[in-house]
Amino acid sequence: MIVWSGAPIDRDWTTADGMTGLPILLKDNIETADMPTTAGSLALVNNAPGRDAPVAARLRAAGAVIVGKANLSEWANIRSNASISGWSAVGQQTLNPYDSLRTPCGSSSGSAAAVAAGIVPAAIGTETNGSIVCPASVNGVVGFKPTVGLVSRTHIVPISHSQDTAGPITTTVEDAAIVLTAIAGSDPLDAVTGQADARKVDYRAALDAGSLAGARIGVMRFLVGNFSVETQAVFEQSLQVMREAGAELIEITEGPDMRAIGGAQLTVLLTELKHDLNVYLASTDPVQVPTRTLAEVIAFNAAEPRETVLFGQELFLQAEATGGLDDAAYVAARESSLRMSGVEGIDRMMAEHRLVALVAPTTSRAWTNDPTDDDRGQGSASTLAAVAGYPHLTVPMGFDRGMPVGISFMAGAWDDAAVLSLGYAFEQKTMARRAPGEQARAAWETE
Repeated sequence: MIVWSGAPIDRDWTTADGMTGLPILLKDNIETADMPTTAGSLALVNNAPGRDAPVAARLRAAGAVIVGKANLSEWANIRSNASISGWSAVGQQTLNPYDSLRTPCGSSSGSAAAVAAGIVPAAIGTETNGSIVCPASVNGVVGFKPTVGLVSRTHIVPISHSQDTAGPITTTVEDAAIVLTAIAGSDPLDAVTGQADARKVDYRAALDAGSLAGARIGVMRFLVGNFSVETQAVFEQSLQVMREAGAELIEITEGPDMRAIGGAQLTVLLTELKHDLNVYLASTDPVQVPTRTLAEVIAFNAAEPRETVLFGQELFLQAEATGGLDDAAYVAARESSLRMSGVEGIDRMMAEHRLVALVAPTTSRAWTNDPTDDDRGQGSASTLAAVAGYPHLTVPMGFDRGMPVGISFMAGAWDDAAVLSLGYAFEQKTMARRAPGEQARAAWETE
């Protein structure tokens, strides 16, 4: 195991020749030629088809060293509504390095926790809705979900071809930009990436510490009231930092119908899960992966007590009952969810108010597994950008009862460089991140 100090990436590794020697972890749903890819499931424990996902291949070509796979919420949190973030039958429970009794969120739990703990300077996560930005936020690190289509999804265990993407988790925005530059690009096996080569830039070179000056940024007040009191207070302090940096903040009190978007999204995700997972399983080695369809995975789970010891698989069952990509209910749900979150959501807000980005808290402090506490269900900013397929960055902004929380920056399709630059400017003004040990010392010194 390579242990890292938690410092930013050594700049000697980020020359024109690549990221030579950079140790990096991949979420355990991303294939590599030299180790199994399980998605946390015992059904895939021997899944080692000997191929690199394009994401892995691009990292290696840039000089990075893939040192292992990071645990995740099993099947990326799509098996059950009662799924436990950071738990899988293969990897067991991922712990939050700031407080082992609190969640690491998910599903890219191990990727975020490993970077936060200083095991590696960078990791790759994947997101369908919140699975990069939530664990990054509650583990006190930077997480970036790119525009869907900027980064290949080939040979990544899927949920949804409409919303899935891989992205970097790091300790700084600059490091996220470095990693994104390496993994972005078109892939002939993933049609949605057709524009990626034309759209991608050197994301590190595009960072501007002065980018907040004169920037019109929308504050999504229609989301803010859902967060904890402490997180909202930290957010207000963050807004003041942006004002002092020259940003013009525009209050947005009315947003799209989040309940309607969520309902349509579920239909999309369950329908695409069945289709996309069946396609993926068919591409694996049948000797290594005897479960060739979602239906067979469901049967495997039902017969394997270690899989269902903590929660069931009702979402898998609902997905198996869906009618396919030609089903009228799916087609309508995909159209309405994309329209409400994109054209009538982020796009409309940005156009009406002449904005360059939108901001909100990412989520509140990490919750515990105690159902009697007051930490559960305290807000999320992930859905709009996730459903629309737009870029979403979370940057540490402070602490909520001693636990880290992040601020979210999001914008329209292909605005990845602008979002990263604004987050970078905020980060340079605040430098709010504290590693787990640093935070514990600061709390002790103030007592």
